[in-house]
Amino acid sequence: MRCKLVAIVLFTICNPLVAQQSQIRIETKEATIGQWIEEISKKGSINFTYNAGTISLDKRIKLMAMQGSPSEILKILFKDTEISFIERKNKIILIHSNQKVNDNSVTLSGYIKEHGSGESLIGATLLVITKNRVEDHPLGVVSNAYGFYSITLPIGQYELQYSYVGYETKRIQLTLDQSLTQTIALVPASTQLDEVVITANPDDDPLQKVYAPVMGKTNMDIGEIKKMPALMGEVDVIKSIQTLPGVRVQGEGSTNFFVRGGNADQNLILLDEAPVYNASHLMGFFSVFNPDAIKNVQFYRSGMPAQYGGRLSSLLEIRMKEGNLQKFSASGGIGLTASRLTLEGPIKKEESSFIISARRTYADLFLKLSADDFTRKSAIYFYDLNAKFNWKLSHKDKVYLSGYFGRDLNKFLSLQYAIDWGNATSTLRWNHLFNDRLFSNTTLLYSNYDYLIDLSNQEINFNWNSQIQDYSLKSDFTYYANPSNQISFGFISTFHQFEPGQRDGTDQLGVPDVNALESGLYISNEQRLSDRLTAEYGLRFSLYQLVGPSTTINFDSQHSPISESKNNKGDFYKTYTGLEPRISARYLLNPTSSIKLNYNRSKQYMQLLSNLSLGLNVFDIWFPSTAHTSPQAADHYSVGYYKDFNQNKYEFSIESYYKKMSNQIDYKNHAQLIMNRYLEGELRSGVGRAYGAELSIKKNKGRVKGWFSYNYSRAERKILELNGNNFYNASYDQPHAISAGTHLELSKRWSVSTNFVYATGRPITLPIESYRYEDQIVPVYGSRNASRLPDYHRLDVTFTLYPKEKENRKNDSHWSFGIYNIYDRHNASTAFVSAELEDIDVIKTKDNSAYQKLYLFGIIPSVTYNFKF
Repeated sequence: MRCKLVAIVLFTICNPLVAQQSQIRIETKEATIGQWIEEISKKGSINFTYNAGTISLDKRIKLMAMQGSPSEILKILFKDTEISFIERKNKIILIHSNQKVNDNSVTLSGYIKEHGSGESLIGATLLVITKNRVEDHPLGVVSNAYGFYSITLPIGQYELQYSYVGYETKRIQLTLDQSLTQTIALVPASTQLDEVVITANPDDDPLQKVYAPVMGKTNMDIGEIKKMPALMGEVDVIKSIQTLPGVRVQGEGSTNFFVRGGNADQNLILLDEAPVYNASHLMGFFSVFNPDAIKNVQFYRSGMPAQYGGRLSSLLEIRMKEGNLQKFSASGGIGLTASRLTLEGPIKKEESSFIISARRTYADLFLKLSADDFTRKSAIYFYDLNAKFNWKLSHKDKVYLSGYFGRDLNKFLSLQYAIDWGNATSTLRWNHLFNDRLFSNTTLLYSNYDYLIDLSNQEINFNWNSQIQDYSLKSDFTYYANPSNQISFGFISTFHQFEPGQRDGTDQLGVPDVNALESGLYISNEQRLSDRLTAEYGLRFSLYQLVGPSTTINFDSQHSPISESKNNKGDFYKTYTGLEPRISARYLLNPTSSIKLNYNRSKQYMQLLSNLSLGLNVFDIWFPSTAHTSPQAADHYSVGYYKDFNQNKYEFSIESYYKKMSNQIDYKNHAQLIMNRYLEGELRSGVGRAYGAELSIKKNKGRVKGWFSYNYSRAERKILELNGNNFYNASYDQPHAISAGTHLELSKRWSVSTNFVYATGRPITLPIESYRYEDQIVPVYGSRNASRLPDYHRLDVTFTLYPKEKENRKNDSHWSFGIYNIYDRHNASTAFVSAELEDIDVIKTKDNSAYQKLYLFGIIPSVTYNFKF
């Protein structure tokens, strides 16, 4: 049987004996050493192993036709090279001529991939097995963001276990007498309802949960996300994030989320390492992430690794699929709201591949059928396009090129308004392996977000534009020093171009453009200090510089503009710096439980100006730190306890945290954010604090799986000149929240998933009394955010129907039938005091004052057909 194990490159043909080498014949030709080895492997049934970090097989050599044993041919092949070989009982080991074979330790490295597609698996686990079991204090390593792993061990014979959640575990016996490279392909686990369900075995991944030093990190399987109930049948990564402990939601249908007392702009959202500044479609009802194009989702809520910076609260890192290296495939879905289509396959088998994924809504197509002229000329739609290509240049080098392009248009002539926004990102990455212990990734990034509000009509021409563009260069290195130390270091430099707001045809109302250079330098180490204690610690240095040309508006102590000054092109006229230490530690109490501690300091050099009153993403402007607006900072402390029960069938965790924030931004009362050149004068700054506890229980195995979480949290601010300089509730302060979900396999063809959420009503500022003045009712407002909307809760259900089992079936399809908000709860998005809204539902405050509430959704059914072939 021929097995081709490729990491940087390893060719293995199973079950030969060197002592029994037979004669083989080769024909006259010129080829690379790697191609000659592959031919000799096939014809002679020879195992070849070597360390790709010290040996290159790219040299082209011409051999004349000959017949002989593989050893005789290899001696001629390597005659003028620096490669030697050693014959062992069942293999041939290739070494560098200067390499010592019998060192005290050797390095095993390579890639962990998905069998059948060649997709790299992020966060897969390699464990060293002794006595046919995983030790109480296991030795192992986790694959990085590109599926690469490396571990250094003493020379000897080992049993190794490779595992990944949702895939079958693989164990191999291996004699390590020299460093070598080995790629492992894991097979997706199948679901058998007549026996125990094997969709994932958490016991195979102890390094990922109780044992991991990082706390507050969640790896979300895209397959599990697709099983969750979804609004209008559209599976949504961010809606799934909103069900996690410590995460709060802005309102019904919004993609904004708030993590541990931080604002929505304090979350760093990355798509293939490129920042996404507005992750919403259709005013926030859907996110921009097409699930068919997504491979991996990682979410950090207890502080980010030192590699990342620029945000205070959380990191949402999303990686796109790389494309099937083996065969062409197509998948997609047809729903009531949108349709999707994904194409992927090899460009050159085993060496390069592509994936292209598109999604579009089609409500605007039905508007054109209307008899009303205004309706026909209206439009409401969005589209997404994801594309990715990757090439294997050599055994040490891989290149990836990916991009995302998305657009929204909401245009209603009858209401005389249009809102248009879009995102574009592109990523060019180069993976390089210096040797079997040092891995690098160098990346060029581009990100653009632009926003347009058009309120033009026959009498006036009014539109307002906002934009932010980023150009970044980053390089990250990982050095696998030994099994106890994994060192990461690198840098990133980003050039920001901010256009906070411009009106076409005039500069008098436009907010001045700002250019900024933001850089970061970091180093960190994950260190195994003892069998029980592991720590990950690091330091990040951030640098933020404002660069001309630009205009600086100067304000007096009352925030009134007093002058403007010009900054020349290339001038660095304001600089901020920051040291950001990061540390987390895990202490293992016993093989099934641990405690973890975390401290994280971070700085943020930009903020989002947004209207939160409606709970919708309808007004977003990114505004940088300037000479008058200092960067935000936060110190985050957290502690947690983690426990597994019944051989990891159940997980239990409880975390508590405290976060102290400075230079927090809010608006003055009655602030004007649009058509205001002096926008910065509308802002006020102060401090914030957040604290809480998060309890989570999860069932991992069996036909019925599920989770339950309860959160208690508070988020408060004290802003100069607001609320009498006293602390007040942040607009996303919701003390109590519950999230619960189940997934049940009813039969081989039917499954059902449920999702229930509950949260305390969102704070809002409502009048405490009113008086009449010249036949007008004038409201009088009290403390900021002192009232609350009614509590939020809903239940969603999705049924999935799979086709009948059929031998040699070439396609994979299923139907999803969903009901969002099954008991038709009218959750309030906001409240108004207006006689014009008397037909809208009414809410009452504690003093029985009545106000109109606006809600967006009742019960919403959906049907989606998903296919793959």
